[in-house]
Amino acid sequence: MLGLITKVQTRFTDLKEFCHDSSGVTAIEYGLIAAGIAVAIIAAVFALGDEVKGFFEDIQTQLGGADKR
Repeated sequence: MLGLITKVQTRFTDLKEFCHDSSGVTAIEYGLIAAGIAVAIIAAVFALGDEVKGFFEDIQTQLGGADKR
């Protein structure tokens, strides 16, 4: 019976230490920041995608005309 009480007390101590441990919080914060940056990049690509495509198509046609000299 004493062994069971000791195991339960050890488990509660481990659980308390786990609840007070804040080392994983930083990783979660960095993950949320990275996700926010990814969403911003995706939004910018969708917003500016057609303009950038048109810009490079214009350059391609200008360079294509340079080959026909």
